[in-house]
Amino acid sequence: MKEKISVILVNYNGREFNDKCIASILNSTIKEQLHILIVDNASTDDSLDRLRKSWGSHVQVDIVSLEKNYGFAGACNVGIRWSANRNINYYLLLNNDTEIESDAIEKLYSCYKNKKAIIVPKILYADKKNKIWCAGGNFTSVIKKPEQRGLNEADKGQYEKGGYCGFANGCCIFLSDKIISKAGLMNEKFFLYYEDTEYSLRAKESGVKIWYCPKAIVYHKVNGSTKGNQKPDNAYYITRNWLLCSRMHMRGWRYGLFLLYFLLNRGAWTGIWMMQGKFSMAGAVLEGFKDFRLGKMGKWRD
Repeated sequence: MKEKISVILVNYNGREFNDKCIASILNSTIKEQLHILIVDNASTDDSLDRLRKSWGSHVQVDIVSLEKNYGFAGACNVGIRWSANRNINYYLLLNNDTEIESDAIEKLYSCYKNKKAIIVPKILYADKKNKIWCAGGNFTSVIKKPEQRGLNEADKGQYEKGGYCGFANGCCIFLSDKIISKAGLMNEKFFLYYEDTEYSLRAKESGVKIWYCPKAIVYHKVNGSTKGNQKPDNAYYITRNWLLCSRMHMRGWRYGLFLLYFLLNRGAWTGIWMMQGKFSMAGAVLEGFKDFRLGKMGKWRD
């Protein structure tokens, strides 16, 4: 019997994205190996009802409805546990604002069988399919800031060679039960943003490598699932979670240099937003810093 792969989609008000994403998954070359699990994070639009009507009776689709929004990390963990309890040992964490090439999952699975590492694909912009959003990633040497390789570059074949990298973008991550036994599940303190950064750093510390698989192609409707970055919520989570992630994985002089960079970065953005009259954005930064100091994690304004 062929090994099953659980494709885990987190839905939060994703009405406009879900159907195309699911259809592209079911068009996969290894469709018979796939099971799609949709974890709904207490959506407030009609996307859950639409999912149930469109896909609820499909033999390869299951929907788990959560009673509250547990964030991206929490919902992914629910999906992994649900799948593991049904003896599925391979998991693809995939944003629902994506569409994939028909052989993408086959390529990711093949890379995993060969490398026994976390596997990430080449991610292109959905509206500009010759433009790279992420071709693997790495961390800067001093402050450990994640950087997406190839960001906004035209795809001219410059990232066609597979290889190990340092950062696994949460848009699309292929992993297994063996990876999770070493690195663990995602940290639910983050709720939104930086959970993939923290997981990448933790994976390395656990002896788990990350492999970039350029033949697996994913198209991303960038910021579709979070509705863009110019929202107070996003400014809050980036501020708080950046501090949390760095405190967890940096020590000594490196952490000191990070704090200096962080203060300059957040201070500059706060000043810009104040001059633009975006006082809610500036306030969110300050609140994120305050909640980090107080140890308040999880969902903001819960």
